[in-house]
Amino acid sequence: MKLTCTDYKTADMQILIHHVYEYNKGLRSLVLHTMNSSEREKTEKLLQRKGISYFLQTVSESKINVFFGKEECIQIVKSFGDKSLSNFTDEQDFILGIMLGYARSQQYDRYIKRKGINTELISAKLVG
Repeated sequence: MKLTCTDYKTADMQILIHHVYEYNKGLRSLVLHTMNSSEREKTEKLLQRKGISYFLQTVSESKINVFFGKEECIQIVKSFGDKSLSNFTDEQDFILGIMLGYARSQQYDRYIKRKGINTELISAKLVG
């Protein structure tokens, strides 16, 4: 199947192409893009043509998660298994957030909340 410019005109593909641009410019080490599963073949062809490591995960009958970026990041994501993002452990969620480039302080707060860590209690023990 030969792809033409019109094959890349959907919103999903335009956003994917923008993410590829950001990855190639070094702005991201890992990208997660959720898109329509009907775009799967075009997505794979694009990433293969660009020589970018990727991992596709089925979300539902109509949606897929596309992880792409540095090979090390892809290997880490694959090591988490083929489970829903909502089923990631607190540690996996934290690691993924850091690799995706989310603000570190927000990831720290998210991890603390997910773990149910009482920071006031910890602070009191450190002072007392």
